[in-house]
Amino acid sequence: MSFLIEINNKQVEARKGETILDVLKRNGIKVPTLCHLKDMFPTGSCRMCVVENLKTNRLVTSCSTPVEEGMKILTHSARVVESRKTIVELLLSNHPDDCLYCVRNKNCELQNLSEELHVRERRIRGVKNNNHIDRSSVSIVRDPDKCILCGRCVRVCEEVMGVSCIDFINRGSKTVIGTTFNQGLNTSSCVNCGQCIMVCPTGALSEKSHFPELLSMLSNPEKTVVVQYAPAISVSLAEELKLEPGKDINGIMNAALRKIGFKYVFDTTFTADLTIMEEASELVERVKTGGVLPMITSCCPGWIKFAEEFYPEMIPNLSSCKSPQQMMGAVIKTYWSGKTGVKPENIYSVSVMPCTAKKFEAQREEMTNKGITDVDAVLTTRELGQLIRMFGIDMNNLAPETTDSPLGYRSSAGKLFAASGGVMEAAIRTAYHFITGDELIKFKIEALRGFKGCKEAEVDIDGLKVKVAVVNGLANARILLDSIKRGEKTFHFIEIMACPGGCLNGGGQHIGASEEDVKQRMKTIYDIDDKETIKVSHKNPEIIQIYEEFLEKPLGHKSHELLHTHYYKRDVIH
Repeated sequence: MSFLIEINNKQVEARKGETILDVLKRNGIKVPTLCHLKDMFPTGSCRMCVVENLKTNRLVTSCSTPVEEGMKILTHSARVVESRKTIVELLLSNHPDDCLYCVRNKNCELQNLSEELHVRERRIRGVKNNNHIDRSSVSIVRDPDKCILCGRCVRVCEEVMGVSCIDFINRGSKTVIGTTFNQGLNTSSCVNCGQCIMVCPTGALSEKSHFPELLSMLSNPEKTVVVQYAPAISVSLAEELKLEPGKDINGIMNAALRKIGFKYVFDTTFTADLTIMEEASELVERVKTGGVLPMITSCCPGWIKFAEEFYPEMIPNLSSCKSPQQMMGAVIKTYWSGKTGVKPENIYSVSVMPCTAKKFEAQREEMTNKGITDVDAVLTTRELGQLIRMFGIDMNNLAPETTDSPLGYRSSAGKLFAASGGVMEAAIRTAYHFITGDELIKFKIEALRGFKGCKEAEVDIDGLKVKVAVVNGLANARILLDSIKRGEKTFHFIEIMACPGGCLNGGGQHIGASEEDVKQRMKTIYDIDDKETIKVSHKNPEIIQIYEEFLEKPLGHKSHELLHTHYYKRDVIH
């Protein structure tokens, strides 16, 4: 049922059940919010979105107030603006005055609101926060002094990720956001996904930087500094550099990395193809020999830690394959090292990932070979953007360059890893070939594409009905895994990605990207798959080469030694 309400002296249509904020957004009227998150139940706790209801002469929160027939609303009256300004001033009264040094300088919602509301003097003075900065995590840094208690991180951690490692602690003016017993993140159930960073409006949450060590290594003549970048990076870095959202800047990014000082540039999509060779082989072997099913992908380190903590009984279901990042690190320090004569101990291997959990993954004890780590440092998309700016590189005046070979060539199937459903789609293409000897006629599997939280499909492979599922967002993974444990659903193969939409929307991506920007990234990935000729991992010539020269065969002795690993139950404070 629809009816008319009055907003800023104009009649607009509203629908029963909508909030005032819903109507305002549909009509292009912007009001500021801090605690509000799209598609989540509103709390109205920050009060930034207040509007004036002329019928009641009260200020009401637009995010949580339902529309009523005959309402008369003012969104920017003097009373409303003064109220919002006072809220910002109260938040600033005990906030650190270190904007110039803050990781979120020029990309901070509190800073933006101060500018919009013309806060130019300190009318309210409070006692400055003086909390301990939590640097215990290898992926995420928490600075409670910069927290404004909006609660967005708490809600994402609980409702989207299903982890609940942080919550409100204490009451009243002593309230803070922290972990169980207010201990470090490293002892909590945090899976390092970084989705809390993506929704934090200030610098209270950020990734742990590897910059100092990296800059030192780049200037060390005894070290050969190499870099790899994930499939999602080339289609998401543009926004960090104020270029067109979703634009594929693969070639000029290669050039920029070399200008920074990286001696060799590799594409992690190569080892995405390598992952498919091993993972598809593992799936076929499990199906044929009666192995543990469903097999679940192991590319996402956030999901792996989640399984170790909350579903240890399903660890046997996990693929033993390392992630593409770790596979690339392993082959750089063995296969590539042998071909070039550069000693493994003299290689400093850097990866650029859309993910903060990759920082955690790189330092896992299992990710070493004879005392040498696969990957030495991990940068997020944001950090790569910062590095490019630091070195003064003009991305608009670079000639595109290719990656180094070997370890640089890829198929479009490997590129699909960037999107939720992509690992599954790529694996099915190769598993079909391994079983039948033929190629799929239709490479696209539309049922596995898009942003839906859980997608299911059935694929006919030479009469075998292979049931698969794709999940993004760990809260959705809980729902699916619990249904499997109850015997309600059965599958052969499941892909799980921690972040909504997959790596394209990872915790290391550009902060402030719109939903449309993320959709454009996904569209670009699928456009690449449509246009390129090698659409399957098993036809990548450099993949064929590495098996012929070094690995011999998928699931062989050498592959198991370098490309596979194991996982274990983790006991953490919940």
